[in-house]
Amino acid sequence: MLPTNCLLAPGFFRRSLDEFKRFAMLGMPPVLYYSLVCHCHGDIYSLPQLMFVVPSAATTLESIRVPMKPYHLLDFTNPETITICKTMSDADMGGFSKVSLVQVPATASEPAHVRFYGNISIDLPPNRPHIQRSGYAAWRNKDRGPTLFGKSLWDVDPYMFLALRVKSDGRKYFVNVQTESIVHTDIHQHRLYSRTPGEWETVLLKWSDFVRTNHGEVVEPQSEMMTQKVRTLGIGLTDRVPGPFDLCIANMWTTNRLQDGDTHRKES
Repeated sequence: MLPTNCLLAPGFFRRSLDEFKRFAMLGMPPVLYYSLVCHCHGDIYSLPQLMFVVPSAATTLESIRVPMKPYHLLDFTNPETITICKTMSDADMGGFSKVSLVQVPATASEPAHVRFYGNISIDLPPNRPHIQRSGYAAWRNKDRGPTLFGKSLWDVDPYMFLALRVKSDGRKYFVNVQTESIVHTDIHQHRLYSRTPGEWETVLLKWSDFVRTNHGEVVEPQSEMMTQKVRTLGIGLTDRVPGPFDLCIANMWTTNRLQDGDTHRKES
């Protein structure tokens, strides 16, 4: 006796499971996952088999939820974080700007933080006619060493905002992000706006609002930042205005919570 086509056709729960596997790649809520596990256990799959056929994006509940906990990237309340950072300025090419990055311990009124400060000079170095511009200072984390699983990179793709806890002097700072892009000299930048210079504030920047640049110039066509493979984070001052600067940074993290910020992104 041969089975009919109707009996060979996938049943309701089998079709539901196939559809679930498709939606799982789009981040389907885990409630349906539990429902399918309970029903399909007696229909087609045992639980171990089900876990095998479901794509990896659905095998852990965290991966198919929007993460709501902050993901700390550079936490300067930990005094060891500054040891993985380095400074840069036009002095590296013979210029005269001064830059320092120092750890400041917590007090009754302030959190532990790093102080990025110095003095901008636009004087050109003598006997170097190929240098036409000067006057910048910056810092970033150093490239992190390899692990058992390969390069140490930040995956911030599940998050919407980069958050910074800062106290600014109001100068024109930029947040700089380097990724594992094809062009390694590309830097994605976003203006670090401050509404209350001289006071501590939390600034939220959308990852999607960063602009791709190379050697200080905007690159066209623009391409989406590889947020799955972030190499370095840092802050630079490139307004070429001579004089002192002073910026304090307590923490840099990524989040999906708009409530994490008391200062929203401002339009230029």
